[in-house]
Order: sequence, then structure tokens, then C-alpha cells
Amino acid sequence: MLHLKFNLRLTLTGLFLLALLLFFAYPLSAQTAKRKVRVATYNFPPFVINDNDQFSGISIYLWDKIAEQLGLDYSIEQYKLKEMLEAVAQGKADVAVSCLSITQEREKIVDLSHSFYETHLAIAVKQHGFLQTLKNFFYNKRLFIVLGIVVGVAALIGGILYSLEHNINDKLYSMKNKGGKLMEAFIAGLLFVTSGPIRYYEFKTLSGRILTAFLAVGSTVMIASITALLASTFTLDQMHSKITGPQDLAKVKVGVMEASTSFEYLQEQGINSRTFSDRQELLAALDDGRMDAVVGDDAVLKYKIKAGQAEGRYETLSVLPFVFEKQNYGFALPDESPHLEMLNQALLFVRDTPEWKVEIVKYIGK
Repeated sequence: MLHLKFNLRLTLTGLFLLALLLFFAYPLSAQTAKRKVRVATYNFPPFVINDNDQFSGISIYLWDKIAEQLGLDYSIEQYKLKEMLEAVAQGKADVAVSCLSITQEREKIVDLSHSFYETHLAIAVKQHGFLQTLKNFFYNKRLFIVLGIVVGVAALIGGILYSLEHNINDKLYSMKNKGGKLMEAFIAGLLFVTSGPIRYYEFKTLSGRILTAFLAVGSTVMIASITALLASTFTLDQMHSKITGPQDLAKVKVGVMEASTSFEYLQEQGINSRTFSDRQELLAALDDGRMDAVVGDDAVLKYKIKAGQAEGRYETLSVLPFVFEKQNYGFALPDESPHLEMLNQALLFVRDTPEWKVEIVKYIGK
């Protein structure tokens, strides 16, 4: 009798789950019974790659796996970025599959899915030749700041030690004239700043020896600070470009894709830019010197430059190592879509599979 009740309970549970599944799946299946799901996309390698109307890429892979999970048949039509969003908002397409940044402005006109890829904006530049690199080195403002600090501290330390020791310490101040002794004092201060303290027993006064002991600690910190500052100032990328960060974009000619989050970022920062509708033309403008910098998605810029270099183009273009304006990518559905929850569940399922991670590495790397 107990066994019978248990089987009956399992049967009722199974029927309930089946009914629940049919309840949630019905709206989408009812829509797709008459026609295929209309997918709007925007060519955006490595997320969407159109090769003679054969679509591939990270986003296409993810959508294909979602469609497989939900049992959907679909067709793909390519749009420009702005038109793709309009197609979904106006009901001309059922879903936008590309790499739409999840923003408040877009959420007002369409429903956006959970994030499937986290990225950030980056700056691509054309590396300078040797002469321009040398010029950038000597015109680097931070270099003069560092040198000013070193000279100032060296003069201060040297001056204090000179006042304490120059009349009685013939070993450290061996020059006969005052100018020579002052130069020796500056050299002693410079040694403190750049290589550490002189041995305390080289000084004859107690004040000089006590000061040396205190400076031993201070010079260690100063040397480490100066080294770090110089390292950040003269990284290879910064020596090859006059752009040392996003703050320099306002001083140069900047190119950006139209209707993109990169364009919105530049507008918010009050930075003038020239917009392009074609990414290849955008990078070509940077390559031939019409633009000083290009702002775009980090993964996309690296992918396009790498692909171009494999074909013998963009040989002097590189992406600077600055991370700013982080953003997330998602899919778009018509506003108040009843299918958003099912799409999100399938998306999260695919994101947790090992195959998804392999696909990311395939196109972008680790």
C-alpha cells in the first residue's frame, strides 16, 4: 500500500512538472509554430562574423545553443547597429544577437538579457617610429617631475650634510674651493636618493651620523617610489604613443564607431570624436594617420588588429593597457517580452558549460 502511494505521488509530481513546462514553453512555441524566430544581428567580430552569409562567432554560438535548448528554428538577418535595435523595438525581429552593451538607455526601448560577456573600453594607437619615440621621451612631463624631485631632495640632503661636515670632514669634502665642496655635497645627496645611504662612520659629527641613520630608512622608501614612478612613466606602450591614458583623448583626434557605447562615453567626457560606420575604415584611418587614437571594445580591437596583422596590415597598431568604462554584453528582445525568462535560463545554462569557455578561448584567448 505504501509502495502504491509512493508511485502515485511520483506520477502526480511528474504530471505537475510537465504541465509547468508546457505552461512556460507555450508562448514561445505558439509563436514559432507559424514561422521561424527572426534573429537580427550586427556584424561585430569576434562576436558575430559574417562570411558570405554564413554566421559564426561567440554570440552566434551562444544563440545556437540557446535555440537548441529551447527547440527553436530561426533565420538570421544582418543589420547595422542602430537599425538592429530598431528592428527589435518595432517588432520586425524577435531577438537581437550580437554584443549589445547593457545600458539604461537601451533598456527603455527593449528587454535585455542577462550578461553573457564582461568587457571594457580600450584605446588603440599607432606606434611611433624611433625619432618620434625619442622625442616623446624627452618631452615627457612626468620625466621632468621625477627629475625635479630627485634634484630637489638631493640638494636638500646634501646641503644639510654640508653644513654639518664641510669644515671637519676632509674625506667627504676634499675639494679646496667652496664650489667643489658644494658639488661634492650634491653628489652625496644624490647618492642618498638613488642608491641608498653612505656608511654612517664616514661622518665625523654625531648630528651627521644620526641624520644618516634616519635617512637610511627614508632613502629606501624614496628609491622604491622613484623606481615605480619611472617604470609607470616609461612603459614601452607609453614611449611609443603620446597618449598616456583616457585623460589624453581630449588632446588628440579620436575615432569611434557610431551609435556605440564608446561614442556615448566620449560624449559624456566632453571629448570630440569622429564617427565611422565601418570598423575596417576606422582602423584604416588610425593606420594612415588620420586619427591619433581609436576607442572601442577591448576584445574587438585586439581581435581586429590581430587579424589585420596576420594579413600584413595594421603592423604598427596596438591596444594600450588601460582598463576603463567596464560594460556587459547581452541579447535584446521586444519590450515586455514573455520569453525573456526562458532565454535567460537557457543562456545561464550554456554559460556554465565547458564548451562555452573553450569557445571564448578560441576567439579571444585566455
